[in-house]
Amino acid sequence: MPRDLTLKAMNAVHRAWIAVTGGRSGWDAARMPVLELTTTGRRSGRPHSVLLTSPARVGEAFVVVASRGGDDRPPAWLLNLQARPEVQVRLQGGPARAAAARVATPAERGALWPQVTSAYPGYARYQARTSREIALVLIEPAS
Repeated sequence: MPRDLTLKAMNAVHRAWIAVTGGRSGWDAARMPVLELTTTGRRSGRPHSVLLTSPARVGEAFVVVASRGGDDRPPAWLLNLQARPEVQVRLQGGPARAAAARVATPAERGALWPQVTSAYPGYARYQARTSREIALVLIEPAS
């Protein structure tokens, strides 16, 4: 499974690509939009940002997948937003905006999972690698 250092390096390279291209490239991956999610550290209280793909939408909400490449451990950003669901989200060319994040209910996950794996079949492979149910997270604009 991917190590923390590997995941951080991949995110750093992705950020660098966005910066080098002046934001003209890097905001989509595997035909999915990329968003920057900023959570508040559950222990540190500091902001933490990560670039994630969004394989589906529900109304105005973006759906992101807490796969961590099929690791048995969930990603830190998921644990952070479960502790503090007030997040910031930034899309290509836009400013960061306040949002609320929540884990999809079992019924929502059941309806969304086929859409997610249709958009990127790799998510089904990630699920097959782990015994934990990979969470789907809905990021909704703050009201």
